Amino acid sequence: MDAACTAEQDEIRRTLREVLTERCGPDDVKAAVRTPAGHDGALWSALAGRLGLPGLALPERHGGVGCGLVELALAVEELGRALAPTPLLATAGLAAPVLLAHGTPRQHADHLPRIAAGELTAALAVPGTALATALGLTGDNGGGWAGGGLTGGVQARAADGGWRLYGQVDQVLDGHTAELLLVAAHTGGYARSRTLLFLVRGDAPGLVRVRRTALDETRPRARLELREVAGELLGEEGGGSGGAGHGVGAVLARAGDRAAALLAAEAVGAADHALARTVTYVKEREQFGRAIGSFQAVKHRLADVYVRVQAARSAAYYAAWAAEAAGADSGAPGGVGGGGAGERVGGIALAQGLDALRGAAAEAVQLHGGIGFTWEHDTHLYVKRAAGDELLFGPVHQLRAYAAERAGLFAGTGARGGAEPRERGEPAVRVAGAGV
Repeated sequence: MDAACTAEQDEIRRTLREVLTERCGPDDVKAAVRTPAGHDGALWSALAGRLGLPGLALPERHGGVGCGLVELALAVEELGRALAPTPLLATAGLAAPVLLAHGTPRQHADHLPRIAAGELTAALAVPGTALATALGLTGDNGGGWAGGGLTGGVQARAADGGWRLYGQVDQVLDGHTAELLLVAAHTGGYARSRTLLFLVRGDAPGLVRVRRTALDETRPRARLELREVAGELLGEEGGGSGGAGHGVGAVLARAGDRAAALLAAEAVGAADHALARTVTYVKEREQFGRAIGSFQAVKHRLADVYVRVQAARSAAYYAAWAAEAAGADSGAPGGVGGGGAGERVGGIALAQGLDALRGAAAEAVQLHGGIGFTWEHDTHLYVKRAAGDELLFGPVHQLRAYAAERAGLFAGTGARGGAEPRERGEPAVRVAGAGV
């Protein structure tokens, strides 16, 4: 992996920062989240139509730019700095990768070019409240995260040559405005229950969508009620690898790893901006005849935050590179993103990013003093983003615990509650073939 950004990657970052500085200040964010859509439609048109962000990581054969996940992560990092409320994560971070990995060529042709052009927004709807589990971030997603049997989750039945869906989904990112929904549903009854993915139009008869109140208003979500809604099977029945009914959990896990890398980069952008604003404030705020930033205790606290943010940034970039390298279209030459085989490290990078954001937001509140606790100041938006993302995609300790379990750090610890003895000279921990 080459950690230096290419000229093209630097240009993506610079262009986005200029647009967001001009059109997405704190007052703009507060106004946008109070609209029915939960985001600024004009800003989204500029980001999607003019800059082509939804198609940044999509292949050129599907109308995308053909860059890669690293470039999308750099863009998302800039969106995180401004806490810009957009459907980008739901559309390009969750729905589009699932559609690309699991859909048929016809479904690709019908939807991916429109997504890449910013003409179509999409959302991934998985039943239950454990979105992180469904995406394979905090646990094995091969279990009953989508409900099952005759009750619970969303049920699908074949009818009139198609499919009808019935049930409810409680946590769908941007589900109240998405024009295309990817819904995970059970079929086959209790005895032969299996999870399939379906495409549902946002204006389908029988579909009720209600925007939910959320701690983090910049991350809008919705509750979906499906009452015999017509759905199109994503993929082909019995299609083997990547086909319907086969590898749904694996597809969601790969999409979850990519989404986690994007979320980690977004958290890094938010944490970096919160830190920068705090540094500016402590240089100006005077107490006892001198700027409070000159006190050694304040310097130490901000230095600790800086180290955590930089470590989280490195982890986020590596996670994006690894997720891209693990895909079929990996191997982008040069800059951040060129390299060899990848691995699933999105979950641990997300834990690092959320931890850095939580620390940066907490120090921002503390060091801003009385003004940091006021509703008018925008510091509370960063606190809510950290808490909201941890509720949706964490918590941090579970992200780390599952990453450690997958890496085999605690291999040999069984039901007896103790570790099995190891041979003399054998390393205590093995990470990617290295002894620690």
